[in-house]
Amino acid sequence: MADAPLAGIRILDLTRVLAGPFCTMMLSDLGAEVIKVENPAVGDETRHFKTPGSPAESPYFMSINRNKQSLALDFTKPDGAEAIKALSASCDVMIEAMRTGTMDRYGLGAEQLTDSNPGLIYCSISGYGRTGPLKERGGYDPVAQAEVGLMALTGDADGPPIRVGVSLFDVMAGQYAAQAILAALVAKGRTGRGQIIDVPIYDCSLSVMHPYVGRYLVEGIDELRVGNSSLVAQPLGAYEASDGPFLLTIAGDALFVKFCNNAIDRPDLLNDDRFAKNAARVTNRLALKQELDAVFKTDTVENWLDRLRAAGIPAGAIRSTGEALDSYETEARNLITEVTHTSEGKVPALRSPLHFSSTPVQEPVAAPLLGEHSASVLRTIAGYDDARIQAMVESGILKEPG
Repeated sequence: MADAPLAGIRILDLTRVLAGPFCTMMLSDLGAEVIKVENPAVGDETRHFKTPGSPAESPYFMSINRNKQSLALDFTKPDGAEAIKALSASCDVMIEAMRTGTMDRYGLGAEQLTDSNPGLIYCSISGYGRTGPLKERGGYDPVAQAEVGLMALTGDADGPPIRVGVSLFDVMAGQYAAQAILAALVAKGRTGRGQIIDVPIYDCSLSVMHPYVGRYLVEGIDELRVGNSSLVAQPLGAYEASDGPFLLTIAGDALFVKFCNNAIDRPDLLNDDRFAKNAARVTNRLALKQELDAVFKTDTVENWLDRLRAAGIPAGAIRSTGEALDSYETEARNLITEVTHTSEGKVPALRSPLHFSSTPVQEPVAAPLLGEHSASVLRTIAGYDDARIQAMVESGILKEPG
């Protein structure tokens, strides 16, 4: 089997929680070697995102830190900062998500490390960027959802704004950071030089709001909150079958014709001026929903989904996360595998969603224990001898598992 796409690329990861770890998880799936630097006292905060009192490793941490080595090192101490400098000299990428100015205080800022290693790609994830009047402000996914308009769009028209349950913007910032790092690696292949990347969560979050951003900038129109419905395409939303709701989405008149003729046997709707064209259906979406709910209540969700899919109409069951993981679709895509964790034994894990014909992604390796690779990383990459490593352990700067 050929090497993964990023085989031979080494990344020093000083991020924590979600945005940065999601970025380096994606890059590790692509074959990069990722060294995760953690606080030796407590580790990444997500190690503690678990059921109170549970002795097991955190599922949250394990899910986004696969394929990584854990270096538990206090870089706020001079010897710890010196170790980061030594490691960065042998890395292609360094990524951090500290408050603006934190890394500079310890001699680990972007300019400082790229001066000593011109080939280094230095990526910073922050709330509002490393420059400008907001550079000191921290970034948090729920705040970003409120600030860029996502909450204003989420929820029923007559209800309050609602935050999306998953930390969507943290994940998107991680994806943007991974994309930027990949582009910088391509540029480095041409120039031989690295560069500094600034990934603000606010900027990434606002960019996710397309096409609503485009509509406001061009037409000055703010979209309204319509729950599961839509103001641009109909019928789209949750519809009621005899045993519960399901999601239907039809964009365009041609698909609506197929839907009426082949899926629900209601060609009369095509001759109704309220529904014949998409613009009219949007205007009369409540009346259309009443018509369709009356049709769908005659049979079960399962039977309607079979019928709609057979007619080529996009529709799906409304599931919990667990139901999605247990579904036929997840099984058919072979998305769940099993990894061996150092302390937890066999643990189920989600595969990467990326597929390559010649350079496949790396099969998942279980997330590390805190400090599991501290000694080996410093020994093999920084060139530290055992005596120096032991002195760092005894001083509390370095932690090994156990």
